[in-house]
Amino acid sequence: MIAPREKITGEVRISAELSRDIEGSIQNISDFSKRLGSTGETQVSEAFSLFLACALSLQASDIHLESLEESVKARLRIDGILQDVGIIPSKLYESLLSRIKLVSGIKLNVADRPQDGRFSFDLAGKEIIEVRVSTLPSEYGESVVMRILNPKSLLTLKDLGLRKDLLELFSREIKRPHGMIVVTGPTGSGKTTTLYAFLKTVQNPEIKIITIEDPIEYHLEGISQTQVHPEKGYTFSSGLAAIVRQDPDVILVGEIRDGQTAEIAIQAALTGHLVFSTLHTNDAAGTISRMTSLGVQATGTIASALNLIVAQRLVRTVCAKCSELKQATKEELQIIRRAFLSLTKESLTKLQLPKIAATLKIPRAKGCPACNNTGYKGRVGIFEAIAVDEAMKSYILTNPSIGDLRETARKRGMVTMEQDGYYKVVEGVTTIQEIQRVTTG
Repeated sequence: MIAPREKITGEVRISAELSRDIEGSIQNISDFSKRLGSTGETQVSEAFSLFLACALSLQASDIHLESLEESVKARLRIDGILQDVGIIPSKLYESLLSRIKLVSGIKLNVADRPQDGRFSFDLAGKEIIEVRVSTLPSEYGESVVMRILNPKSLLTLKDLGLRKDLLELFSREIKRPHGMIVVTGPTGSGKTTTLYAFLKTVQNPEIKIITIEDPIEYHLEGISQTQVHPEKGYTFSSGLAAIVRQDPDVILVGEIRDGQTAEIAIQAALTGHLVFSTLHTNDAAGTISRMTSLGVQATGTIASALNLIVAQRLVRTVCAKCSELKQATKEELQIIRRAFLSLTKESLTKLQLPKIAATLKIPRAKGCPACNNTGYKGRVGIFEAIAVDEAMKSYILTNPSIGDLRETARKRGMVTMEQDGYYKVVEGVTTIQEIQRVTTG
């Protein structure tokens, strides 16, 4: 039996008047902080609506409410970075917490263990936004994180920030009738966004697509989506086994966490299904090793199933309103040139890299009210990809180390994530500092 979608418990309505007010008066974190500071201790509904509408307006992915000894700290995660909003009085927070629990279907009288819930809010009758809620007991009370699942954040393949050669590669591979495409990276690296972009590209009335996720983040029309419930015995492995019997053409497995799930996904890919999934590894070359460490015995089976391995991270893009292009220093030129030293002729042809001249100008993050004085606004992916063609399948059968596989992929034209990042620096999209922050270590 396939488990249903998670029930959305409650709905919060935000008036058109408040929506217009926020659009006109709150342009950055500072504006939000001032407005929050003027909210009275009894204005629970206003504070709740304010958080939701402002988080959406400022393109925040998460709202953090963290209990302190005598108050509560509010923060927003914008472009992957947490930013302080202000302090909420404890009295207001007690009422706000009760309101959040109520609409999320979370037990109000339970404060000594974590709870999860979900609700939606109606923004002035224009769009429905879903919110995933997590509460956690802490030293001074319960802390709350609300994940804003804005459907506008769903991207197409062309919006991911792919180089032309990668866009062509991805477009070609996701149109194949069977096989497995694995997207790797740490939590928060944009893997799910990439998988959903794949689904949106391949979706058409002639094929059946089924997903199994934990949790379902965005609901897609025309696609059967299911959510795991381990406490009820509905896991990735049991769910995937059931999905295969539903005659799907395309299967999305939210994450491969164990050997049994990996084995079923591989068999599905080998028996005529196109399978998309994610895996936690540091880079593309670590995928084979990770699967074998999960308990998949036959390396040859893994190689036969795989079509494409993608690794990715997210980097912030410079603010269009305040960033400046300035001539690179000698040290910066050295960093950029060193990054591209190992590129093969094939890789250089793919990149179409301009000459790194002494007069090269690169972006500088400055900071203005529009970007909350960070110098950055928005994010883009940096990628590396290994196409598992017949030659690569044969090489994988020799059981190479991660380092050897990485080096072979590089010699065959793979551009690393770090190199893709510095390419985006040269293109004027982001900064050296941002690439170092994301790729170092």
